[in-house]
Amino acid sequence: MANFHPPLKAVAFDAYGTLFDVYSVGATADRFFPGRGETLAQLWRDKQIEYTRLRTLCDKYVSFWQVTEDALTFACLRLNLTVTPPQRAELLDQYRRLKAYDENSGALKRLNAMGLPLAILSNGDPEMLADAVSAAGLGSHFDHLLSVDSVQRFKTAPEAYQLGPDALGFRPEEILFASSNGWDIAGATWFGYTTFWVNRTAQPMEQLGVRAHAEGRSLDDLVKFVAQRV
Repeated sequence: MANFHPPLKAVAFDAYGTLFDVYSVGATADRFFPGRGETLAQLWRDKQIEYTRLRTLCDKYVSFWQVTEDALTFACLRLNLTVTPPQRAELLDQYRRLKAYDENSGALKRLNAMGLPLAILSNGDPEMLADAVSAAGLGSHFDHLLSVDSVQRFKTAPEAYQLGPDALGFRPEEILFASSNGWDIAGATWFGYTTFWVNRTAQPMEQLGVRAHAEGRSLDDLVKFVAQRV
């Protein structure tokens, strides 16, 4: 009985890095700062996540859009890059229409065919999520777009993860939570979700004494896992 795994009844996806390539902003950055775009994209993302953690720890919530703006400002200052207002606006706008990973549409269609409700559970503001999903043409696949803005606590706060069971109506262990971010997988597993790590770049697992229930390199691998658990 200890090895019993309940059937999966829904799937909740992280957005940034899992469905949408956050580093695709590097192409735009490289037009403005030749040879520096990849570095800017990486530092921007790292600082963005760091700010969400600091703000949640200190109860100083601001919108994810504000966090994203602040992280870009820091990254440009740290790299000694002078960004004009039009360049800044264009870089920020990329977060509203990030490139989706190629396998997304087909994988989501196969999950829809299994009859599972699908959700996005993200740090992103509602407007950011709606814009990104619309730009990628993925809106028809999802039953819920869940933003932590409603609880004003970023992941990995339990209040953020609780949005999934509340919206989907299932216990955490009956919901597969999928993320490409190792820290997110750790938080979601601690919360009680069944977790799937979309480890796109073959990274080592965070050393926190907790592991994903399953791992793969793409959403196609996730679909195979779900098919065995419905």
